Amino acid sequence: MVDGGKLIELADLLVRAERRREAIGPLTGEAPDLTVEDAYRIQLKVLEVKIQEKRRVVGKKIGLTSAAMQNLLGVFEPDYGHLLTGMEVADGGVIPLDELMQPKVEPEIAFLLKKDLTGPGVSLSDVLRVTEAVVPALEIVDSRIRDWRIKIQDTVADNASSARFVLGGRLTRVGDLDLSLTGLVFKKNGEIMGTAAGAAVAGHPAAAVAWLANKLAEFGIGLKAGEVILSGAFLAAVPPVAGDFFEACFDRLGSAGVRFAG
Repeated sequence: MVDGGKLIELADLLVRAERRREAIGPLTGEAPDLTVEDAYRIQLKVLEVKIQEKRRVVGKKIGLTSAAMQNLLGVFEPDYGHLLTGMEVADGGVIPLDELMQPKVEPEIAFLLKKDLTGPGVSLSDVLRVTEAVVPALEIVDSRIRDWRIKIQDTVADNASSARFVLGGRLTRVGDLDLSLTGLVFKKNGEIMGTAAGAAVAGHPAAAVAWLANKLAEFGIGLKAGEVILSGAFLAAVPPVAGDFFEACFDRLGSAGVRFAG
């Protein structure tokens, strides 16, 4: 555990790095004893600063939902961050690269909630019951940590490396749809980057949302009606360059796309 003064210092480093778009070294280098619990406290301190700047929470994002990414960082569960006003980009819109630092693009399914959902004890079926609709999405992750040299504590403190997100224009009610079987084709400039099914996300995207609701309960936080929940990446993230157009095309759900400008 790291003392409160050090946590505030580390939160300030992240805030300044994002404002200046100047990457910093790993927080775990500054504080080798930093725990995951400490990192979530840093995340919440950074969130407080942004709320003071008149931004507001519009949802949550889930990361590290695949076994491969968990193994890479030596962890056994996903992580999460907050989505804020100013992070959403219109479907088919343009993101100037100079707004970001070292972005990467991930295809996901977003859940739109019609009722509050609070853990513990939330199940996959509970998530489906309170879901208004699911939407194709792209998440643009970014790291304030130089060269993505992150451990789990670094990415958690850095709001789970979140930056921007795109929601497709088609809402689909879950009904009898089995999201674990939903297929994805992920494209860059029309070229297929990869294909996957929803089972790549924690076995089922709604299972990832259930994990989130139960994890948030540890901090006295719940998921709120009207929130957008990004359930986790189907495939590995791909870095963009100026002019790239990315599109996530989902079976029966539609698509979401975004372009990057220099």
